[in-house]
Amino acid sequence: MPGEDESVLSRPAPEPDRTVAYGDDQDQIAGVRLGDATRPLLVILHGGFWRPRFDRTHTGPMAEALRSAGWTTAAVEYRRIPGDPAATTSDVRAALDALPSLVTAHDGRMIVIGHSAGGHLALHAAAHDHSLWTVALSPVADLRRAERLGLGGGAVRAFLGAHEGAALDPMRLPPVPAERVVLLHGRRDETVPAEISAAYAARGGGELIAPADAHHYSFIDPDDPHWPLLTDTLSGLSRRA
Repeated sequence: MPGEDESVLSRPAPEPDRTVAYGDDQDQIAGVRLGDATRPLLVILHGGFWRPRFDRTHTGPMAEALRSAGWTTAAVEYRRIPGDPAATTSDVRAALDALPSLVTAHDGRMIVIGHSAGGHLALHAAAHDHSLWTVALSPVADLRRAERLGLGGGAVRAFLGAHEGAALDPMRLPPVPAERVVLLHGRRDETVPAEISAAYAARGGGELIAPADAHHYSFIDPDDPHWPLLTDTLSGLSRRA
């Protein structure tokens, strides 16, 4: 089996139309691309196993393709401090609270898209705010299982530090309204096994779409044949929201 296609991580994209700040820290910003004001705002939470070296830059091709399809997007940066998970989760909450009023060209509704560790953050936010509409792409939806599997070279423990993980683990938090969550997770994912999303969905955590031949980056890569699954999902949620 060929390895993961990571080319989207280094693919260039046009700069955002503007950058907005939702806090005072240098990482409390979001890159905004303006689209159709009659659609929901798409808030993008990037992955990278919560590690400082991974930032929102690699979501550029995704955000630009979504803008070209008519959506206004806001790609969020957030603090990634090993052993300080509260900095990360509080930044996400602050961004979700602030962005609808900081960003123009949307209809007042919002859909949160999170990939990998960003998928964890999106599901964690949804567990605390049941009004959110959420699309989790290849998410780390179960911290306990991810730690047991050693995903990301011990990424879960590096993220949590000395903190106990139950309050940060979507799998151990009360289920979110299933109709508000869609999970896309390829069965060829070599980075975060699809079984994690399957277990999360099985407990009533949302609809799971799991193509047999999609991999970890399929749903953030506009050049991947599975990209239309994301755009179709967003269109479906927009009709529901």
